[in-house]
Amino acid sequence: MSFSIQGKTAIITGAATGIGHAIARHFLDEGANVVFSDMNEKRLKANCDDLAAQENCRLFVGDLREKLAVANLLSTALDAFDRVDILVNATRSFGVTDMLDPTDTSVETLLDQNLNVALRTSQAVARRMILQAEQEDEKPQSAGAIINISSIAAHRTQPELLGFSISNAALEQMTRSMGVALAPHGIRVNAVAVGSLMSGTLRDIIAENPEYRDAIIQGTPLHRIGTASEVAELAQFLSSSASAFMTGQIVTLDGGRSVLDTVQRAAH
Repeated sequence: MSFSIQGKTAIITGAATGIGHAIARHFLDEGANVVFSDMNEKRLKANCDDLAAQENCRLFVGDLREKLAVANLLSTALDAFDRVDILVNATRSFGVTDMLDPTDTSVETLLDQNLNVALRTSQAVARRMILQAEQEDEKPQSAGAIINISSIAAHRTQPELLGFSISNAALEQMTRSMGVALAPHGIRVNAVAVGSLMSGTLRDIIAENPEYRDAIIQGTPLHRIGTASEVAELAQFLSSSASAFMTGQIVTLDGGRSVLDTVQRAAH
């Protein structure tokens, strides 16, 4: 069993900050060739300036809601490294939905950003992976790996997060369907559903409401908040041959939060 991704080429979306950035840096440290992709040029360059000179790193700026940007992203990876072995769809947009406001377009917006971007990027990369396998006559199980970053919001009911929840639930169903559809081609598709992670956004929320941190910890059986580096290590496992018999799976990383019955716990 090997967790190595050394020499593999990975495209990481949403790589300017947060989970995507942590995964991209971790993959670089593990010896992979990595394309950092994000639509925010300022943040991408600011957070990745120290990496620009590395031979195994490329930065790509583009709005992947546009088909041309997806094609250009793939071209960037191929021009630099000749192939793509791993795709991590870590682009994540968050928003609040007003259930009763007919002018609220947050559901459509979040479906486009959290689902459609991952779908179109996965389709383009999967076609390339299939072509690579055909050209190199590789065994089917080694064609490539796609990892989607989801949220436990897909399985929890928070009405104000309707758009975010729906888009993540759809992303997880896409993971299952694509995992089955691409299995004959040797491409594995899995997802990581994350709970609360200590990100910049969460730090800002906690700074305004310190009690929120205690509420998260109280609702998490492991009594702590997760880190982006833990997601990165799990993404490496799902990208490596160590998970060669896994596809179409949603792996939850939330400290046990999604399995806790808070009502039953309160009764004790």
